Amino acid sequence: MAAVMDIKAPKFSNHGCRLNAYEAEAMKELATSAGVENAVIVNTCAVTAEAVRKARQDIRKLRRENPGAKLIVTGCAAQTEPDTFAKMSEVDVVIGNTEKMNPATWANMAPNLIGQTEPVQVDDIMSVTETAGHLIDGFGTRSRAYVQVQNGCDHRCTFCIIPYGRGNSRSVPAGVVVDQIKRLVDRGYNEVVLTGVDLTSWGADLPAAPKLGDLVMRILKLVPDLRRLRISSIDSIEVDENLMQAIATEPRLMPHLHLSLQHGDDMILKRMKRRHLRDDAIQFCEDARKLRPDMTFGADIIAGFPTETEAHFENSLNLVKDCDLTWLHVFPYSTREGTPAAKIPTQVNGKLIKHRAARLRAAGQAQVDLHLNAQIGATHHILMENPRMGRTEQFTEVKFERDQPESQIVTTQITGRDGVQLTA
Repeated sequence: MAAVMDIKAPKFSNHGCRLNAYEAEAMKELATSAGVENAVIVNTCAVTAEAVRKARQDIRKLRRENPGAKLIVTGCAAQTEPDTFAKMSEVDVVIGNTEKMNPATWANMAPNLIGQTEPVQVDDIMSVTETAGHLIDGFGTRSRAYVQVQNGCDHRCTFCIIPYGRGNSRSVPAGVVVDQIKRLVDRGYNEVVLTGVDLTSWGADLPAAPKLGDLVMRILKLVPDLRRLRISSIDSIEVDENLMQAIATEPRLMPHLHLSLQHGDDMILKRMKRRHLRDDAIQFCEDARKLRPDMTFGADIIAGFPTETEAHFENSLNLVKDCDLTWLHVFPYSTREGTPAAKIPTQVNGKLIKHRAARLRAAGQAQVDLHLNAQIGATHHILMENPRMGRTEQFTEVKFERDQPESQIVTTQITGRDGVQLTA
């Protein structure tokens, strides 16, 4: 049984994506600066019904462990279904995604006035037109920092609830991003990762509507001491010419792209309301690898979307090899109330969904094996995350026999592999 104890400094439990983790760090600074005491803050995810279930489970556990603390729920699930959490006896306050980044929200709850504030503070996320102020200079390990450059999404994929949790797309101006990255480099970071909800939509709401490639080229030009720049998940159909140019000519842009593909069959992609076709995905991967032969790809793929037949699924399965994907994030489809896909009458059997997801993961593991075996004997520049583990340019983990300088980039030859890690 977990130890039962009260807390003074705010305690955070974070669910979901890197952007949530970024915002949790900002909230820590806001709550601490405001003087909030004896509070537990749960930052929820809404991407699937399972994510919401896990958040509720975590809330009950945290209440048992911290009976004397006030419990605050925020994040995407709090934004999309505030009543679900407000009705939980364990919860004291529910705040939305906009409110959680507002200093006044935390000031009004400090130091111990949480129980005297409005129990539900969730406004219309669609009315938000600007990103929150940047309250921290990135977060992450000592070696890698994550920088939010975009929030929200203008697309309406039929399986996705996230736009209703994050609002419409908003971009951080390029000058603000560059200044933030300069500060991170001055603090000793060797690698920066650009993050967002729909990263390739960056710039559409800014004057002159610049593209993500423009931002990447500007960062690399104006921050010459930045050793490595990474891009998190992108929508390949929205990639612009300057980003392709950066892939071809900028060695400091890491050769690893995670693609939001979701499926490999044109009919299912249409029913998902995606903006690309199967051949578009294959062509993008071929083009990018021609420009950068050492490029590796990750991808999100959903198994068991409503109406998915075995033939549809086989197209997804074959896409793993057709795009030469290495790192797969496989999502078994689960009905998400409030999305158009939930209303499609032809839902796939749950056991079949799990079976198909397992087949996709097996195909992904076979691709990982090919990738790892191909690296043996190669020389890589490895960013050390701790004295015995670092990552290659393609984000592959490398385990070392002897201590290396943490947060530094070391050049070494790969000697073998140990499970899903390379050895050096």
